[in-house]
Amino acid sequence: MNTNLIYSVLAFFVLCACSAPTKNETTDQPMVYGEWEAPDVDINTVNFDQMPFSKLSDYGFFKGKIREFNPGKGVVLYEPASSLFTDYAFKTRYIWMPEGASATIQDDSEGTIDFPENTVLIKNFYYPADFRYPLEKIRVIETRIMVKKNGAWEAFPYLWNEEQTDAIYKAVGAEVSVDWVDQQGQAQFVKYIVPNQAQCKSCHNSNEVMVPLGVKAKQLNHALPGKGNQLIAWEEAGYLEELKPLQAYPAMVDYSDISSDLNLRAKAYLDSNCAHCHRAEGPASTSGLFLNYEETDPAKLGVFKTPVAAGFGAGSFTYAIWPGKSNESILTYRMGTNQVGAAMPEIGRGLVHREGLELIKAWIDAMPEESFHHLSAGKR
Repeated sequence: MNTNLIYSVLAFFVLCACSAPTKNETTDQPMVYGEWEAPDVDINTVNFDQMPFSKLSDYGFFKGKIREFNPGKGVVLYEPASSLFTDYAFKTRYIWMPEGASATIQDDSEGTIDFPENTVLIKNFYYPADFRYPLEKIRVIETRIMVKKNGAWEAFPYLWNEEQTDAIYKAVGAEVSVDWVDQQGQAQFVKYIVPNQAQCKSCHNSNEVMVPLGVKAKQLNHALPGKGNQLIAWEEAGYLEELKPLQAYPAMVDYSDISSDLNLRAKAYLDSNCAHCHRAEGPASTSGLFLNYEETDPAKLGVFKTPVAAGFGAGSFTYAIWPGKSNESILTYRMGTNQVGAAMPEIGRGLVHREGLELIKAWIDAMPEESFHHLSAGKR
């Protein structure tokens, strides 16, 4: 197995190797891999005007048996500090830029990055058959790519075949049955949803413009195992120019790191899983609930905040966050339900992220209610 994949698995093992609702009956079908290898394609020679290509192998991102994610020339592994939950799927992420091109980090609170034309972001979603053996019997479900073309980002979903030799462009999305064994040895099951192409903008949306999410300085300003800080690695690869000292850039904590501050962990989780919509520039801006990492106003974070138009999505609860009362907060109710119209996020998950839910509950329960009485005046 390629070392890039090993690094990625180890970095996200704590996030992904968790339990989920069990299936009543599971099938023990061994993974049978095809032996086909991708042709050697020079990415720099592909015609971006002809994208999307019909097969993932047409791009040349990975060499040989592409399920092993052996990166082609200029394809660089990256990992955000905190990851979006996607039904316990493992993920690997890569970036490619044309030869001689580089990006610059913007002077804003998140360290957003201005990428050059024809930049490509690649994200693979996969499941080991047994989470206790994360490098064995891996089944890749989908690969999503984002390409910057003519100054705008476009997204293309690819669905992997049963032989695990290649992935086919699938604009309409798909539903895939996935079995695995969790860390406790229990059989698990999910109907995994591959989003259709039109749904990509539902999350990748800033002021109605499609944008990448996990490639900001705040998410990249940390070290990969054995590889050092990612911003420095990008600079060394020629992908960043005019890099300042690392302390000049924001840095987000890993929400799975229990040694980090609870408040920062909770906000990192909300940023990664909710703030693509719940921010001033996002499609849920009218809610007034802003869950990005940089937000410091308790009212905007949801403390004693009544919903604008949640309808039955609020359940029987009054406030997004009731300090000290996680079981009476709309935020945790919506994270903990799968009811259509109430579940949050609206797309991207079919299972409840139990570990994430417990983190947000602990955060809310640790809030002293008396510290926020000024926000609740006249509401109760």
